[in-house]
Order: sequence, then C-alpha cells, then structure tokens
Amino acid sequence: MKKIAHLFKALSDETRLRILSLLGEGELCVCDLMEILVLPQSTVSRHLAYLRNADLVEDRRQGVWMYYRLAGEESPLHRELLALLQVRLAEIPQAGADQAALRSYLAKKDRASCA
Repeated sequence: MKKIAHLFKALSDETRLRILSLLGEGELCVCDLMEILVLPQSTVSRHLAYLRNADLVEDRRQGVWMYYRLAGEESPLHRELLALLQVRLAEIPQAGADQAALRSYLAKKDRASCA
C-alpha cells in the first residue's frame, strides 16, 4: 500500500506531470527539460529523483549528463497509469505548449551535446 501511495504522491505535482508528458516523447537530457520547463537544474533534478524513486522514470549517465525516459512498466498499475496520463495530459493546454516547445527546441539543438 505504501508503494501505491508513493506513486500517487509522485503524480500530485504539476512539474512532475509536465516532465512525464515530455518524456512520453522519448528520452531527454536534464538540460532539455530545464530548457522547456524554464527551471533550474536543481529543481528539475529533484523532481526527476522523486519520479525515479516512484519507479516512473529510469536514468542513464552519458559523460556528465543524465538522460531520463519513462520506466518500463513494472506493474499493471504503472502501465495503465502512464498510458492514461499520456492520453489525458495531451488534452491540457500547458502540456500541448510544452510539446510544441520541445519540438522547436529539438529541431534547433545539436543532438551531440547538451548545455
């Protein structure tokens, strides 16, 4: 029961929902999320750690940069919640604006480097 409560607490923050929506597009570097969300690295990293601890995202290190992606669905509850979130978040204007900003940003970004 505690694990489920932790999962729902992770979903109870607007910034974390925005991050999950963006990660629905694929793996992103912390610097990508900072740019789109217009938040400092420490804030983005803190929210990503919370999502990682709730088993909602996975990370990998490449040099000095951390990359995040949606976690492999470890349980039917995770799978169903993430699928529902991707559909419903797409209907929210802020998430749509984030998606548009992400597409624009990635089109201009040199994919070989962050910063």
